[in-house]
Amino acid sequence: LSQLQSRVDDIGKIRALGFCVSIAHARFMARVFEDAGVAATAVWGDSPEEDRRHALRDLASGKVQIVFSVDLFNEGVDVPVVDTLLLLRPTDSPTLFLQQLGRGLRLSPGKTVCTVLDFVGNHRSEFRFDRRFRALLGGSRKDLIDQLERGFPFLPAGCHLDLDPVAREIVLSNVKQGVPSRWTAKVAELRHLGDKVSLRTFLTKTGIDLEDVYIGNKSWSDLRQDAGLLTSPTGPCEATLRRACGRLLHIDDLLRIDSYRRFLQAEAPPGELPVRETRLLRMLLEAVAGEATEKGTTLAQASDLLWSHPQVRRELLELLDVLGERESHLHQSLETHPEVPLQVHARYTRREILAAFGLGDGVKTPQWREGVKWVKEAGADLLAFTLDKTDGQFSPTTRYRDYAISRRLIHWESQSTTRADSETGRRYQSCESAVMLFARLRSDDRAFWFLGPARYVAHEGELPMAIKWSLDHILPGDLYAEFAAAVA
Repeated sequence: LSQLQSRVDDIGKIRALGFCVSIAHARFMARVFEDAGVAATAVWGDSPEEDRRHALRDLASGKVQIVFSVDLFNEGVDVPVVDTLLLLRPTDSPTLFLQQLGRGLRLSPGKTVCTVLDFVGNHRSEFRFDRRFRALLGGSRKDLIDQLERGFPFLPAGCHLDLDPVAREIVLSNVKQGVPSRWTAKVAELRHLGDKVSLRTFLTKTGIDLEDVYIGNKSWSDLRQDAGLLTSPTGPCEATLRRACGRLLHIDDLLRIDSYRRFLQAEAPPGELPVRETRLLRMLLEAVAGEATEKGTTLAQASDLLWSHPQVRRELLELLDVLGERESHLHQSLETHPEVPLQVHARYTRREILAAFGLGDGVKTPQWREGVKWVKEAGADLLAFTLDKTDGQFSPTTRYRDYAISRRLIHWESQSTTRADSETGRRYQSCESAVMLFARLRSDDRAFWFLGPARYVAHEGELPMAIKWSLDHILPGDLYAEFAAAVA
């Protein structure tokens, strides 16, 4: 009661729901509030239907300030005026938490905020705050820690999430300690679960992030081996190929996932393939077997190498099952270049991009260090840029001003040596080449979001040219919010 009084302007004007653990608990809470002069009532699953409807009508009209309930109102209840929620029953279910939270998030005239007081999260040390916040925010545990430390900068426009300093430290500590972080602890968890546990099941049962399995150049096969569980026979480059599995964690489109799965499920390497399929195979082989091969290694030789490592193939198939559940955007094929197996709004490394455009010899792709690449054979300009340039990785001459103006328009600066009347500058302006934009948030992100084709709108100056591009496909709302926050 005192916490609520300290966090709302006028307790006599709130419209609140309180979620209780038992009938006795709900009755007790209603009595305490009534004794304090706050109109309250309690209802539960066995209450007559008319009593439940009457309680909600009184809440909506303002006759009652708070309704305490037991196993009611989690879903299917529409009371838009509810502006306060009291979470009084323990639950580690993200679904139930979102259902309860949803009771207070409906828009209503005069309602500007929803105050949520969570009284149960810190009652047990094993409570998982990360599940609760990630149900709201998405992302990995590392992303959540970053959001907590920075004050939730990536929320959608119009949204604000505020934790007082004490609550913030409690949540941060819980998130950092909530799951096994040391390798030996992960090994012990897997050993306890047993030999038949898949990667997906292991992640589900332990709450460990996929990235935590592959941290420090480790792999799922390493974890199984260290836990004393059964693994397939090893190959001549086992350590190198296992380490490379962690380079696929960014894959988020079903084209790659389904294609890679089809390749890897076959007992023998693929034979002759159409151009598009060949490029997909090359993207896979370059990522997994690239470090274990030399210049001039053919696709057939790289395929034979991968197929000589059955445990790595087994791990990749399990990894693809997990990645298939992490697709976050509706992807679209690149209609202008049907042989290029890229999906708009999926993520790709530089080497995957080059392999998709057919650049390089055999399994190896050429080096691509700069932010621009002219692919003459495809008539395409590949422009890859980093949004947040505050980490010290950029010199004054490469700290270009690249950002999203809107979901359609991108401001991008050319290399500092590009003049407007140069061959490259004229090509940018002529719309004769296919301009492809790729963006990442930070320089330590290995993969870039493929923003798709873009068309020249206008430019200012030169050395560098400040160009405004119009995207053929508008940015998804969440990407635009992240892009905007990265340069704020």
